[in-house]
Amino acid sequence: MGQDLRKLFREERESKKYPMKEGHEARFLERLEAELPAKEKYHTFFWLRIAASIVLLLGVGTYFFLQRTTEQPIKNTVVAKEDIMNEKQGISIGDLSPDLQKIENYYVANINYELSQLDVSDDNKEMVDGFMERLGELDKEYGVLNTELNELGPNDDTISALIQNLQLRLQLLQKLKQKLNQLKSSENEQETHSI
Repeated sequence: MGQDLRKLFREERESKKYPMKEGHEARFLERLEAELPAKEKYHTFFWLRIAASIVLLLGVGTYFFLQRTTEQPIKNTVVAKEDIMNEKQGISIGDLSPDLQKIENYYVANINYELSQLDVSDDNKEMVDGFMERLGELDKEYGVLNTELNELGPNDDTISALIQNLQLRLQLLQKLKQKLNQLKSSENEQETHSI
């Protein structure tokens, strides 16, 4: 009773061959061509589009080049993303746990925010440069501590030293901002007294 169904189907397929109707292939190709969209031929506007794209890219590139040359270069980089995240050199404190990642992100974001809010002018440039020099020293210390973290492995002393370094940088920037505000208010008071 056990017959192989595959064998039965194969025999039936071989015994009955259904011929295609005459012109079937031609009708199929005709319908296929009618349904498929015709290929677009290149127009003269194709070259015009390419030329416009090139002109646009040159214009944007020139604009950014001119913007870059007119900006004054920043003397010290205080918080380098590569130093904080230290992706290429190994692990950072943020890689050790999610809580430490939150702490690191918090301090780095606040440090960068405070840096972006600094109002540097010719009157306060010397004071800002002094603070930036100290921030540069703290950044170098952070790099040394991060190297220690990678070489010796995570320990409480190194982790707390890294967090304290970030705290010191933030406090230093907040102190600088406070001094700049005091300097600005004293200048405003002198202007009002002179009037």
